Amino acid sequence: MSSSCSSILSSMPLFALLIACLVGASMGGDFLQDFDITWGDQRAKILNGGQLLTLSLDKDSGSGFRSKNEYLFGRIDMQIKLVSGNSAGTVTTFYLSSQGSTHDEIDFEFLGNVTGEPYIMHTNVFSQGKGNKEQQFHLWFDPTKAFHTYSIVWNQQRIIFLVDNIPIRVFHNSESIGVPFPTKQPMRIYSSLWNADDWATRGGLVKTDWTQAPFTASYRNFNANACVWSPGSSCTSASPNSVQESTWQAQALDASGRNRLRWVQQKYMIYNYCTDLKRFPQGIPAECKRSRFL
Repeated sequence: MSSSCSSILSSMPLFALLIACLVGASMGGDFLQDFDITWGDQRAKILNGGQLLTLSLDKDSGSGFRSKNEYLFGRIDMQIKLVSGNSAGTVTTFYLSSQGSTHDEIDFEFLGNVTGEPYIMHTNVFSQGKGNKEQQFHLWFDPTKAFHTYSIVWNQQRIIFLVDNIPIRVFHNSESIGVPFPTKQPMRIYSSLWNADDWATRGGLVKTDWTQAPFTASYRNFNANACVWSPGSSCTSASPNSVQESTWQAQALDASGRNRLRWVQQKYMIYNYCTDLKRFPQGIPAECKRSRFL
């Protein structure tokens, strides 16, 4: 991974705790260089000289990988082509996570379905071990026919989920009203393909059809414009391209972005924890009282 540095810590007093980082940019990333296969034996394969990674699932096991680097804020992009055909019961994931019982996590999960029925794209945010901030969507395209880009922008102000650079969700930092937000724990990138037919499709009513195995999801064009965490390190002067590369540091939605977010959420959102009054009979969570289109 090529790297550049930025002085993003100069305005971050919360990182005076001997935490520093290096800003890295990986253009079209190399899976051999940037990731480790963590489980699944030969079901996970890195191909084409590190430019393509595939995960497979059969009746015995799924598979997964994780990044070698840990990141503390940044923009992470991954192109994914999901399991085709009858994918009911399968779950493909792409997420950031730290470790431990008080971990932070930023999730994309793709819940398979029977042939002809749409995938469900599940998103969630955990901070200090607490999640329960789910939003779910259908997609406006078939995610099994071609690669599409799924992105996470994570800065001190907000988390933005994007699909093909279209914002689908914004989770704002609401620490000022007592809502935890991921700011202190570096996270790795993880992805996996596994069987979850006890809940993934229609609440577990539709089981995985193992006659269709192996199921395969494919990944390419990983890119990280992000703060690569390294204890005891410090950032040096910015590279000539750092202004363009570090726009994520204060990235927010402009008027066009808000319009696209509204379009996605009005036409394709199928679940929003902020409107689930049965789940929260004492009142919706505090962060939900802010407009989700800001």
